[in-house]
Amino acid sequence: MLEKCYTLVDGYRQFDFLTCVRYLNHLGRKQYGSSFSINPDDRFILHKLISYAIGSEERCQEHGIDLSKGILLTGPVGCGKTSLMTLLNAFIYPDQKYQVKNTRQIASEFHKEGFEVIHKYGMREKAFCLDDLGIEHTIKHFGNECNTIGEILLQRYELQVNQRIITHATTNLNADELEAIYGIRVRSRLRSMFNLISFPIDTCDKRK
Repeated sequence: MLEKCYTLVDGYRQFDFLTCVRYLNHLGRKQYGSSFSINPDDRFILHKLISYAIGSEERCQEHGIDLSKGILLTGPVGCGKTSLMTLLNAFIYPDQKYQVKNTRQIASEFHKEGFEVIHKYGMREKAFCLDDLGIEHTIKHFGNECNTIGEILLQRYELQVNQRIITHATTNLNADELEAIYGIRVRSRLRSMFNLISFPIDTCDKRK
């Protein structure tokens, strides 16, 4: 239980980092199987993610993290981005919890349902984590081609500016590669939308 990860001091939650890591490991094994294991080499990344999830202003300031922005978690294939962002929801306050949605699935929905999908994910007043930015293909709906995720990102930017509704994302790509797919307008807004947290480029593929 999450309650075991913290003590209440003057009405505020005081988290113990090592207990949080053990709890994440427990949740991971429940969701992904007994082979799931938190890699000790990832603890610096985990410290940043947990500090953000529990809303620790002091720790986030130390890490240069802005709590008014979302998380853009980057790293090589198989380093655990999707699983960590999924499990991190356990620490998020209920009104800030997000749905993890793969961008390829969103693009497939656009092919079937059309432009309503952009409104569904772009203007919906809830938090999302757009998983694997850049892996989706540009899709046509009745002959109309659309950079679906690029449009959703632009609308999510407006939600953040006007209503403070945060978006999160994961990707294997760097900034130049994202710009090549989504354009310079999206790239410029990514800086305002996200705190960049990156796994080292030589992080091992944990799925092997």
